[in-house]
Amino acid sequence: MRTGRSHVLDPFAGSGTTTLVGEQCGVETIGIEAHPFVSRVAQTKLHWREDPDKFERYAHTLLVRAQAIRPDVDGYAPLIQRCFPPHILARLDTLRRVWASQADGSPVSQLSWLALAAILRECSPAGTATWQYVLPKKEKARIADPYQAFAAKVRLMSCDMSARQQLAVGPQARLYADDARVCAEVPDGWADLIITSPPYVNNYDYADATRLEMTFFQEIQGWGDLQKAVRDHLIPSCTQQVGRLVKHTGELISDPALATIHVELAETCQQLEVERTQHGGKKNYHTMIAAYFGNMAKALKTMRRVTRTGALVCLVIGDSAPYGVHVPVERWLGELALTSGFAAYHFEKARDRNTKWKNRKHRVPLHEGYLWIEG
Repeated sequence: MRTGRSHVLDPFAGSGTTTLVGEQCGVETIGIEAHPFVSRVAQTKLHWREDPDKFERYAHTLLVRAQAIRPDVDGYAPLIQRCFPPHILARLDTLRRVWASQADGSPVSQLSWLALAAILRECSPAGTATWQYVLPKKEKARIADPYQAFAAKVRLMSCDMSARQQLAVGPQARLYADDARVCAEVPDGWADLIITSPPYVNNYDYADATRLEMTFFQEIQGWGDLQKAVRDHLIPSCTQQVGRLVKHTGELISDPALATIHVELAETCQQLEVERTQHGGKKNYHTMIAAYFGNMAKALKTMRRVTRTGALVCLVIGDSAPYGVHVPVERWLGELALTSGFAAYHFEKARDRNTKWKNRKHRVPLHEGYLWIEG
């Protein structure tokens, strides 16, 4: 690469875009993702080197066997029963059970799992946009047949694999189901470039975003299972994650790692604690904000450990305004980066947010962009 940077880390890898691009650019790349379902998606996408024909033959065998067995839909959780008509769920069930009976952890098995996971929202009449909350009361006009959708998704994935295999590529990326606050698999001083997008502190429940898929695969039975299965692994960025921490808010604000932003943080959290009493939901944004920055301070300290002298960090991030109280996220993260041992930071705005006021809960102008941190 022209920059000379050859070791790239994405500690909030999501579904693995950075790792795939890193391979295409010919650099060594490591991705870290704490969400167990999303990390599995990202790891599976790295199997694109597998023989596309072998994958298609394996998936076709699964499809043929699925069509030959009787469905058994009684054991599915209420969410799944609501989101899929009986005849659709019957076909999805046969695909899932045949896949599970043959699952051996091989690349073709994992790719088949990904194809099945990828069609679930296409086959549901419920409002189920990609990685968004499930909206059973909002219906789509057209839905896909599971068998046809599975065959089409396998063909699409196979074509994508073939096309990518024609390109010159670099070392195979690594993706670990791990925590950005730890990065246990990343050696000290390994990275010379970090490109990542940490959670936005906008009360988006990243755990709930995959509830449909995890419930279908029977990894969880309902919303209540998400806390232990997913939320406990993630940086606190929504009020659903911090219920048990509310009584410890003062301790969170007083964390020595937050000393550089303590005064502003305390004032903001106090405003939020007062403001919550004026709203029906009474959401604990004050605790969420304190917990978020305490945990991001840990992540930034780890980023400093795994980066070499002169490394560059790019965080794609946006500010926030819960209950209309502005939180200067990029500036506070920049100050925490300096505390962690980085040399300098600056913010490059990419776009404005919250400019269309219809249906918005506040009118505080927001933005997002790139927080550049120098090692």
